[in-house]
Amino acid sequence: MRQFPSLAMEVEGVDKIRQDFPILQRQINQKPLVYLDNAATSQKPTLVLQVLDDYYRCHNANVHRGVHTLSEEATASYEHARLRIARFINAASYKEVIFTRGTTESINLVAHTWGRTNLRPGDEVLITAMEHHSNIVPWQILQAQLGFTLRHISVTPDGLLDLSELDSLLTERTKLLSLVHVSNVLGTINPVPELVAAARRVGAIVLVDGAQSVPHMPVDVQALDVDFLAFSSHKLCGPTGVGVLYGKRALLEEMPPFLGGGDMIREVKLSGSQWNTLPYKFEAGTPAIAQAIGMGAAVDYLTAIGMDWVHEHEQQLTRYAYERLGQIAGLRMLGPGPEARGGLIAFTLGDIHPHDLSAALDHEGIAIRAGHHCAQPVHDHFGVVASARASFYLYNTPDEIDQLVVGLEKARKLLAF
Repeated sequence: MRQFPSLAMEVEGVDKIRQDFPILQRQINQKPLVYLDNAATSQKPTLVLQVLDDYYRCHNANVHRGVHTLSEEATASYEHARLRIARFINAASYKEVIFTRGTTESINLVAHTWGRTNLRPGDEVLITAMEHHSNIVPWQILQAQLGFTLRHISVTPDGLLDLSELDSLLTERTKLLSLVHVSNVLGTINPVPELVAAARRVGAIVLVDGAQSVPHMPVDVQALDVDFLAFSSHKLCGPTGVGVLYGKRALLEEMPPFLGGGDMIREVKLSGSQWNTLPYKFEAGTPAIAQAIGMGAAVDYLTAIGMDWVHEHEQQLTRYAYERLGQIAGLRMLGPGPEARGGLIAFTLGDIHPHDLSAALDHEGIAIRAGHHCAQPVHDHFGVVASARASFYLYNTPDEIDQLVVGLEKARKLLAF
């Protein structure tokens, strides 16, 4: 297993990591690629690319249903990936790891199985005002059908959850608290242990959107005591099209299936059907086999590096970026200071539209995100329609942040009205 340095800014360590990502050798507009759109999707190391290639070249078959060699090999690799992912988040059992298409489907699964079974008029679901749309819209759809009340925790002017109102919002009527671990706009790292403890006092269960936390920091579901955790492969160096819903086994056992057909059944009669055991009860049809195997390889890669290292590296990058961006005239950063945020910074620059900023930076070979980032309510809170967002990962360097600053200064002079 490769060893990486404990000091995140040690050049040799980051250089070794960058060599693992072929796409970082690309040039965009005749300039070296500076990839700062990691909150949208991460790049993939050679290890993951090789695993995907090997599966399709040598082992491609459907899982669980065949007794021939290829099917047995594919099944073993698919289930071994589930075991490694369970270890990665410290789940008590592999049966608590459900493969889905990603964070969005994982949250929808909870909404339309646990929610439809347990929520009634008079009940309340509590979310926050900094949620991604995937943790707002499913509850709004269900609310219209079932008649429960949907409430939210406000955001303070500095981008933190307003916990002063928690006692009035979290009551005996609250059945579920569903919140983001790390905001994809503000970067805010929310105090999940404190919020879980508060939910327990009123008997509520907790769902955490871990899309921006699981790839970037150690996440231990047993230590956090969350009931559900949703996250995606493509944000943690793995393929697109697959993700995970972690759920406590007792809750998953009680929940009805999400989709019908294929491997989620134990027995089907014309008079009725019986469901498969966990985790297969929630995995109808042919799963994303290659993608799940690739996700397992990505987890191996991150485990070899160490999630503590990844988190510290990003924290140092964020502190540096916060300082450097703060020197640009007219630039406004959304969210808290670097001590309370993960590895991303959303910002505006004067009256320049974020899409124009992104296009100008792309001319310099720099990739950022521009838009509302599927989080319109939090943009409304800060009085902006959209923002530009730079987001960092294990292969980014301080020099790339310097290049971002130079690019933004050019854009400011070119586009300022």
